[in-house]
Amino acid sequence: MAAEHSNEHFKLENLFSVKGKVALVTGGGSGIGLMATQALAKNGAKVYITGRTEEKLDRVAELYNKNVTGEIIPLSADITKKEHIQQLAKELESREKYLSILINNAGVSSATQNTEAESPEELRKALFEDPSSNMEEWDKTYRTNVVQCFFTTTALLPLLQKGTDAEKGWSSTVINISSISGIIKASQHHFAYNASKAATIHLTKMLAHEIVSSGLRIRVNNIAPGVFPSEMTAGESDEKQKSFIPKEKYEKVPARRPGKDEDMASTVLFAAANQYLNGQTIVVDGGYVLSTGTI
Repeated sequence: MAAEHSNEHFKLENLFSVKGKVALVTGGGSGIGLMATQALAKNGAKVYITGRTEEKLDRVAELYNKNVTGEIIPLSADITKKEHIQQLAKELESREKYLSILINNAGVSSATQNTEAESPEELRKALFEDPSSNMEEWDKTYRTNVVQCFFTTTALLPLLQKGTDAEKGWSSTVINISSISGIIKASQHHFAYNASKAATIHLTKMLAHEIVSSGLRIRVNNIAPGVFPSEMTAGESDEKQKSFIPKEKYEKVPARRPGKDEDMASTVLFAAANQYLNGQTIVVDGGYVLSTGTI
């Protein structure tokens, strides 16, 4: 190969190309899921988005299908229920020959408790006796943040492997959206959420290992975001399904701001396109973990 022709491999559209890829983004109707959806669709991927609220998904398709080279297609499903995941897999199999990218983004926060108590009695009252501290809360958090990642990924393994087989030099990818909350030692007042995100990170590594051990060419990585605007962090979204949080609230973050859509979009494209990345956690947090410390 002539030297000048080898330069073509280094063009941005070749390095991070998702053109013609088929993707599924859970929780694609707002927040980080919508950021990922836009990044993929703008760059040529056909993106199925799923969530429980059909109206929200339809609004995203109406708003963001304009001026994209790919396509956004809504499919409502409750991925906290195994039978819904099975139905979702069957629906995708009826529509597509393969799946190239799966982003397990759907997630919930959990109730918060006071951790500033200075006596064992006060700490017991805050962490054990508080009505919001209950088994059902932990079950809900784990079901949404961890369990669905396992079942959605495993249900779609045949379609993902077909995505690998469809194109030489491409291995299909699973990207789990975890959180820096699963890396740091502080509870941030919500033990269930942080523990669930740590579990998501470990689940990613186990899935990556077992899938490789089974001889499949499907990469599994996770993105651990810091603070990004979403319904979880801002409490709401606007008519464009976007959320806003003022940067003044995050002066302790070295970047002095929350994450931007572009920060997440570039990370998603990197994780999807880099064929040498497998079993890894990509932290994109403006330096929060750097200043806070990890476990």
